[in-house]
Amino acid sequence: MKIEEIGKFCSAEVLCGEEYLDGEVYSACCSDMMSDVLAFVKDQGVLITGLVNTQVIRTAAMMDMVCIVFVRNKIPTEEMIALAEECGIVVMRSALRAYEACGILYSRGLIGNKGDSVCTNP
Repeated sequence: MKIEEIGKFCSAEVLCGEEYLDGEVYSACCSDMMSDVLAFVKDQGVLITGLVNTQVIRTAAMMDMVCIVFVRNKIPTEEMIALAEECGIVVMRSALRAYEACGILYSRGLIGNKGDSVCTNP
């Protein structure tokens, strides 16, 4: 799926990284816990989150993600935008809740991790 399509499907506003919108991504993850992203994410190109701090950008960069969608109309700071631009990461924001954004993207063919479930509670 093209990054541009993610923005369209989620009715998202692109905050930075317009030059990368024609890039392709094949999977996504959703979390507000960056420790889970670090522990369980493999090969996901898109991070969907409601957490707004610089650690989100740093985590996405460390995991080679190319796009972050902030849900619930969260607005990243100027510092976050500058860091994302420096890292070459597309940043968007959407009014959708995380559950809705994930459902829409999944139904359009963007998959999650094919590995084991990240749920550790029975």
